[in-house]
Amino acid sequence: MSDELTALSFTVSGRVSRPPAEVYEAVADPEQLSRYFTTGGARGRLEQGAEVTWDFADFPGRFPVTVVESDPPRKLVIRWEARAGVESETTTTFEFEPVDDGARTLVTITESAWEVSPDGAKNAFGNCAGWTGMLAALKVWVEHGINLRDGFYA
Repeated sequence: MSDELTALSFTVSGRVSRPPAEVYEAVADPEQLSRYFTTGGARGRLEQGAEVTWDFADFPGRFPVTVVESDPPRKLVIRWEARAGVESETTTTFEFEPVDDGARTLVTITESAWEVSPDGAKNAFGNCAGWTGMLAALKVWVEHGINLRDGFYA
């Protein structure tokens, strides 16, 4: 077994006290996503084959997003440009697993395809923190209707 690092990826997860269909919809629906995550706006619904854009007020510039797979209310897979430290685009997988007889949802986000380099590691760590923040913002939005990112970054 080699100790050489050949790939960079990460997984973050958290539980949301709402059923999977409701949590899935909060990610797939651009109006909701724009209220708690894509502070500059999301354009286009996350549906199989769709090409949408995400804009972040705290990190200006539109990011093209391609939906690779959508399986409501269980899974979304997207590819998007991470700007730096990536071989081309990252692949991000959202999984929505029912817990407590479907009353709550375990949301798991995995992102991969980061270039194995110092820049790739730096940017993967940054995105790991970003997706962790997104999970917290998703939870607060879906459970309480509060935009956690409002004023957080700027």
